[in-house]
Order: sequence, then structure tokens, then C-alpha cells
Amino acid sequence: MRLVLLIGLLCIAAIAPAHAQERMNVVASFSILGDFVKNVGGDRVNVTTLVGPDSDSHVYSPSPADARKVADAKLVFVNGLGMEGWLPRLVKSAGKKAAIVTATNGITPLKYGSDADPHAWQSVANAKIYVANVHVALSAASPADAEFFKSNAEAYSAKLDALDRDVREATAKIPEGRRKVISTHSAFGYFAAAYGIQFIAPVGVSTESEPSARDIAAIITQIKSAKIPAVFLENISDPRLIRRISEETGARVGGTLYSDSLTGEKGDAPTYIDMVRHNIKALTRALGA
Repeated sequence: MRLVLLIGLLCIAAIAPAHAQERMNVVASFSILGDFVKNVGGDRVNVTTLVGPDSDSHVYSPSPADARKVADAKLVFVNGLGMEGWLPRLVKSAGKKAAIVTATNGITPLKYGSDADPHAWQSVANAKIYVANVHVALSAASPADAEFFKSNAEAYSAKLDALDRDVREATAKIPEGRRKVISTHSAFGYFAAAYGIQFIAPVGVSTESEPSARDIAAIITQIKSAKIPAVFLENISDPRLIRRISEETGARVGGTLYSDSLTGEKGDAPTYIDMVRHNIKALTRALGA
């Protein structure tokens, strides 16, 4: 009896570390995408995020440590649509052909001039496409865990459906004439298209650009003529421009919107769902009658 018990314990001890070693190493280019991967991958995946909380993916400069992270990963999840211009150099410096997964596959991009708008996650319906792409990629990389990934993806997609309904109900309560705001850069085009709030920004889809004096003057004139009620800061942008516009127009600063990045665990938006709920609460509070 003791011999059988000992053999059983040895078998359990051998299986447990083997299972732990099966956790797949993956990399996500930025925090919002990393959150999608974590929700689908669960405890079968080790997720490393390159551009962390409250950081700007548009102007990110990879480090040698990032190259090592990519070299150790089985999959690298990226947004695409021109967002990670630094990625090809990073993959090359990693010294191997990493399996790149573009999470926006299947999404028809909006255009800002001749550029694609990369901020597709700002529509919750699009977020579900990100999740579906993550599910497919993880399942292909680890077929033994495919049912686990499928279950996680379905459960998370149900939460996203509930989130989308809540956002639509909240925006419907904002008077139509007040559904206009100023934000730092053009990160909310997909949100505007999905939920009917107009966003005007002095900076384009990338924070690398700088608004001219003429651009700022035009924005100020537009705020006054259209009676735009609120301007918003963003967690990744210099707040001075928005504060200046607020001072010159009398439009109130409605708070901070989270556009391209989540916050740390103790912040207002540590997850994608938290981010969207924070943003719609800030918008309805500032734009309500």
C-alpha cells in the first residue's frame, strides 16, 4: 500500500512541473492587446507586454531587453494598421523569425487622410474581433489547449457584449446637441463611428505629429462656434495643449480619457473593460444636460 502511494505521489510530482513548463510564452505589443491575450490565454500562457501602462505605442523605442523577450516568445501579438512602426527592427534584432499575429485582421480600418486609423479597439465590436484572432492564434500554437482558449474567448466575448450594450445605453442619454468633445489626438474615430459622439483633435492618429498654430486656432474657433461643451486630457499625452484650449474657449476639462494605454493595477483603467467604462462615465458626466 505504501509503495502504491509513493508511486502515485511521484507521478503527481512529475506531472505538475511538466504542466507548468507547458505555459506558452507570448508577447503583446501594448497593454490593451496584452489584456485581450491574458483573458483568452488564462493560466496556459505567459504574457509579456512591451509598451506598458500609461505609455505611448506611437513613439515607443524598443530596448535590447525587448529583443530578448521576442526571442523567447512563441507568438508576438501586434495591432497592425501602422501602429508599431518600430516592430520590424525589433523582430530583426531578436535574431529569429518570430510568429507575428496581427490582431486587427478582419477589421475594415477607418482612414485619417491617407493613413489607417490604428485605434480599432475603441469600438467594442472590434474588440471582439481582436479576441477571436487571439483565440485562433493561441489554439493553432497549442492545439491541446484549444478548448480551454475557446471557452475563455466565449466567456470574455459575452462580457464585451454586455459592455457594448451599456455604452450604447449611456450615450443614448446624452442630448444629441452635446455629443461633441475635443481630445488630444485622433484616437476615438472608431468610438465615434460606433456610438455617435463626435471627437475633434488638434493632433492626428499618431502622437508623433505636432499641431500648428493654425490648427489650434481653427480648433478654438470651432469650439466657440459649435458650442462644444468639454475638452478631455489623455493619459499618454502632454496635458498643456488641452488646458490652453480650455482656457481660451471656456470649455470645461471633462477629465481624462484612456485611448492607447491602460493604467497600472491601482489606476482607473487596469483592464480594457475598466477603460471603456471609465471613458463612457467621464463622457456622460461632462456632456449631460
